[in-house]
Amino acid sequence: MPADERLGLDIKRAEQALIAAKQAAVRPAGLTVPQYAALFALSDSPGISGAALARACLVTPQAMTVVLKNLEEHGLVERSPHPWHRNVLETRLTSAGRAALDAADEQAVLIERAIAAEFSAEERTALRALLARCVEAIARATPES
Repeated sequence: MPADERLGLDIKRAEQALIAAKQAAVRPAGLTVPQYAALFALSDSPGISGAALARACLVTPQAMTVVLKNLEEHGLVERSPHPWHRNVLETRLTSAGRAALDAADEQAVLIERAIAAEFSAEERTALRALLARCVEAIARATPES
């Protein structure tokens, strides 16, 4: 299949541009994109477990463990045993974590707004549907391991 017919290259190019822009946006707040994503998800789900946070951020539990360890070392999150399930650690933003998230999100949202401004409401809806179809097609084409 010729390169100019491969949609995967266009999707990858868009993803790389988004990640690079987000990395530049969150760096002044002292965060990486994975750290920002974790703090963002935690802001909506205080007390979430590391495993659930990994699912929310679309990373492996092992990758999230590294992210959380780093965030905890920098005082941006705190983890404590769940009151009933002692093997589960609840994770919450600290005030420093909230401040870092707010600073990073102020810049990251500018990128999201720029993307949204390129499309009408109908086009944004269509784009989401098309991307969902891409995900479904990839899942169908991926051999099960």
